[in-house]
Amino acid sequence: MPEAVIVSAVRSPIGRASKGSLKDLRPDDIAAQIVRAALDAVPSLAPEEIADLMLGCAQPAGEQGYNLARMTALRLGLDTVPGTTVQRYCSSSLQTTRMAFHAIRAGEGDAFISAGVEMVSRFAKGKADGMPDTRNPVYTEAAERTAKRATGDGTDWVDPRTAGELPDVYVGMGDTAENVARMCGVSRSEQDEFAVRSQRLAEAADERGFWKRDITPVTLPDGTVIAADDGPRKGVTLEKVSAMQPVFRPDGTVTAANCCPLNDGAAALVVMSDRRAAELGLTPLARIVSTGVSALSPEIMGLGPVEASRQALERAGLAVGDIDLFEFNEAFAAQVIPSVRQLKADPDRVNVNGGAIALGHPFGMTGARITTTLIHALQEQDGRFGLESMCVAGGQGMAMVIERLS
Repeated sequence: MPEAVIVSAVRSPIGRASKGSLKDLRPDDIAAQIVRAALDAVPSLAPEEIADLMLGCAQPAGEQGYNLARMTALRLGLDTVPGTTVQRYCSSSLQTTRMAFHAIRAGEGDAFISAGVEMVSRFAKGKADGMPDTRNPVYTEAAERTAKRATGDGTDWVDPRTAGELPDVYVGMGDTAENVARMCGVSRSEQDEFAVRSQRLAEAADERGFWKRDITPVTLPDGTVIAADDGPRKGVTLEKVSAMQPVFRPDGTVTAANCCPLNDGAAALVVMSDRRAAELGLTPLARIVSTGVSALSPEIMGLGPVEASRQALERAGLAVGDIDLFEFNEAFAAQVIPSVRQLKADPDRVNVNGGAIALGHPFGMTGARITTTLIHALQEQDGRFGLESMCVAGGQGMAMVIERLS
């Protein structure tokens, strides 16, 4: 059975939504630039060998609508390359990598592009612009019950199923973080300390040049080249973070400082069979070892990484202690902290260069971005196995184990 290997991994800078450095780029334009950069790193790969371009996008509407993957292929002149746009919210471009992994293992192709893009700055604003309108009234009623529980007497979150209720599929992400914080006993101070850690580690990585290695510059319509993330914020202190007010519940613990911001960006991987990579004389960056996907109540979606990671580890035949580096998407400190604890992962091996709290989280980009960063971090630290994982809106989790090869 062929193995799936990653031979190229690139990611754009991450911009702040609406006011950041990338706001003037269309999603298809930035996706095309990053896919082009990923392919340029593998010049021996002929376009006709690419079996599919699979692109993750969490909100495929407006400028991100129709089939953005096929549009990206055509934008690059890759007329013979099929394209499909995949939506699994925050793990959309981890899902596309999983699809490439499965297709290669099944013998249904030797070369795939797994990419992801999200330009929150360019989001559609309403139905007339292509935004979906899918709120079934039954979930609206569930949302109202959730809101009443959240603003009531402050008791711990209760699984709606125990009361014979439907969970709220459309519950706000901030409310899910507050639910997890209450359910798992994660304090405000713990969240703030984690947020400061993320900022400081990302700043330290910048000082030693890690992000220059990780980031592929992109060009704006006016010719300006952007080569750095808009974050992290330098000089962040616990005193400043602790002074922030809760943003989702008056008595809550989640603030704008201890969760990820809204962002723009794109990332892309070239995934090939080990056989074809060897025939082309390529030295793979990493091997995809295993993946996992899980589900739980949408109202506590932040714990999704736990079961997904356990699945991936079991399928890889590895224990938590075998993993050299972990990359957990930092949607909220409130959900990363208990996920790490429940997995019994070494905190010193988690997000060693900071995470989304400092860097940002362009939803469709994040899966491929984390893979890119994890590969570079394993190279820098001479590690072998890495695990990336994330929670997913709607009550899911995804994870992938990779083995560094070069």
